Amino acid sequence: MNSRNLTDWLPTTKKEVALRGWDALDVILFSGDAYVDHPSFGAAVIGRTLESLGLRVAIVPQPNWRDDLRDFRKLGKPRRFFAVSAGAMDSMINKYTANKRLRSDDAYTPDARPDMRPEYPTIVYSRILKQLYPDTPVVIGGIEASLRRLSHYDYWQDRLRPSILVDSGADALIYGMGELPVTALASALENRSPDESDADIFARIPQTAYLTDTDPPPRPGDIRLASFEACLKDKKQQALNFRHIEEESNRLNASRLIQPTGNRMVVVNPPYPPMTTEELDRSYDLPYTRLPHPKYQNKHIPAYEMIRHSINIHRGCFGGCAFCTISAHQGKFISSRSLESILKEVQIIKKMPDFKGYISDLGGPSANMYRMQGIDLTICGKCKKPSCIFPSVCPNLNVDSRPLLELYAAVDRMDGIKKSFIGSGIRYDLLLAPSRNEEWNKSARAYINELVTNHVSGRLKIAPEHTSDSVLHCIRKPSFNYYRQFKARFDEINKQQHLKQQLIPYFISSHPACTETDMAELAVISKSMNIRAEQIQDFTPTPMTLSTEIYYTGYHPYTLKQVYTARTKAEKLSQRSYFFWYDDKYKKQIQQALLRLKRADLLKKLY
Repeated sequence: MNSRNLTDWLPTTKKEVALRGWDALDVILFSGDAYVDHPSFGAAVIGRTLESLGLRVAIVPQPNWRDDLRDFRKLGKPRRFFAVSAGAMDSMINKYTANKRLRSDDAYTPDARPDMRPEYPTIVYSRILKQLYPDTPVVIGGIEASLRRLSHYDYWQDRLRPSILVDSGADALIYGMGELPVTALASALENRSPDESDADIFARIPQTAYLTDTDPPPRPGDIRLASFEACLKDKKQQALNFRHIEEESNRLNASRLIQPTGNRMVVVNPPYPPMTTEELDRSYDLPYTRLPHPKYQNKHIPAYEMIRHSINIHRGCFGGCAFCTISAHQGKFISSRSLESILKEVQIIKKMPDFKGYISDLGGPSANMYRMQGIDLTICGKCKKPSCIFPSVCPNLNVDSRPLLELYAAVDRMDGIKKSFIGSGIRYDLLLAPSRNEEWNKSARAYINELVTNHVSGRLKIAPEHTSDSVLHCIRKPSFNYYRQFKARFDEINKQQHLKQQLIPYFISSHPACTETDMAELAVISKSMNIRAEQIQDFTPTPMTLSTEIYYTGYHPYTLKQVYTARTKAEKLSQRSYFFWYDDKYKKQIQQALLRLKRADLLKKLY
């Protein structure tokens, strides 16, 4: 790992292109993140995927958009297309807090500098490229584009916006995890028939979205959404649209979505089926250096430091949490890597010069969903529920934890591995809900024991989110009683094993359906359980989530019932203060609030 050449990374400059002996490029990727050649960074994944097809690919990380645009000109015009991504996070979440204050650091930038990307890089970069190279296709992707593929509420501008295709001027959008659609797109552009236009190609590639001036030829099952203009006039129309969007994002056999916008149509083609184990292995087995580009030598990239010794074992999450973007981006169906592929990655990590024997995370969107899927996939094929475990665990879901236990054991047996930790969140309700299969129940109990005994780095973070049943129902999370059960088991195992580990719960304030009284009751329960919340967040509306649609429209998309949401800064700060019931700085404020709410009973319990 020490004897690397500059050509081990994808080129980022004209000089690096020349070192490879290339006189032209097929695809140039522009990314809002620093270039880290690691499978947790989207630009590296897409770049390596295209490279594996024999294409000549370069990456321009964090181009300067303020000067004479030399970064956008330096590599010239690619033969096939430009690819644009804002990075691993939505840029606005990356730049602003829930209170819309500018953040002082950026985890995906060298030395955490906060000024290396614009707001909405997808839009800014795409417009520049279309201005400089109007005849070259620009294809956008990544989380920012993916979750803005149709009309969406923008919290930072406090308004409904059309598909990002409209604002960016891009020719096509790839949503979700992009290996399969970008492979198909690259092949189609190379092998097109003489009479086939770019638009014709975009229309037939799954998991893409594009703009068209006319209605596309109808397909069976097409869903025509309310127009962007209709949604502007009537928030109920936006709520109704969202239900279709979420359901189709979580189906094995989805329909095509069409939304009139101005005098054009936004067309979203159905996604590819979930990646097979072989397809996922192929992506993770690509020749990543797993290191930042040498241009960042002696610079600190916080996001890389967090994941450098971690391994992602699967994609997808069937939890369906209302505020989470994973299902809208990755889908609810789990794609798992093979044991062989994971162990191969462990061997690579072991050779890293700074590796001390500790795998920081064997995880995924939810760490304990590895190899879990429907027992009868024909039932899954008819299902459009966004969650497989809410309001209860689906009886058709295989919840066997034994493959995961076998994986942990195989990793821990390897020479040079002292410990493998689980840093990703787990769904403890999945482990505690009883199954009709007693072997699965045994495996769940064994998993909890193995996790707590051998895979916790002093503190285990889990996310009950709230204590109120009504709020949890809106979030699509289980009763707080599951947290109580898990904590009891956690404490019991610690006592048996003579360990002194902590359970760290995540909580959220100001989520739709959450009132100030709900927060006061959370404070009382926290006190009774001796919880002084450390991991907290104020709800931030992000595009294409159920919670955001409720926040913006005021209606629950599945019932069209009105739902209270704290919207003003004063309401949000008041809710947040209850997390700090133990801090004298907030005591007087909370006492006055409880008297105003006529809840002397809660005041007495709290103080």
